[in-house]
Amino acid sequence: MAAVRVAAISAEPLDLDAHLRAVDDTTAGAVTTFVGRVRDHDPDAATAVVALEYSAHPDAEAALQRIAESAVGSSGAVVAVSHRIGRLDVGDAAVVIAVAAAHRGEAFDVCRAIIETIKTELPVWKRQVEADGTATWLGLGG
Repeated sequence: MAAVRVAAISAEPLDLDAHLRAVDDTTAGAVTTFVGRVRDHDPDAATAVVALEYSAHPDAEAALQRIAESAVGSSGAVVAVSHRIGRLDVGDAAVVIAVAAAHRGEAFDVCRAIIETIKTELPVWKRQVEADGTATWLGLGG
């Protein structure tokens, strides 16, 4: 079975339970998850953050697949990862990752590698919207 079971860019709300079901595997003794959510503040924002608006390059899903495959490497882990696009309000999930592996160390390592690489290499951009109406484009990743 494929190591990367889900690698999706989605305009729909992300479902952690669906990601957990996707990585369900009898060989896995550990499952880790990461949920990146929209928060109500940013150190560089003058006022409260009220939303993030994500947009993605047409090749973003293929890039996400490559990021996940690279993170898995030869570990034997299985992955489900999704990044949301569109307007997200405070509290909404922007990124969901589930990783199942034989051992917890592998699961944690793969999960961390995926989110750190998403932040630097995934062609997804966000526009941060503040309470005063200020909107600022921020770099790659979620």
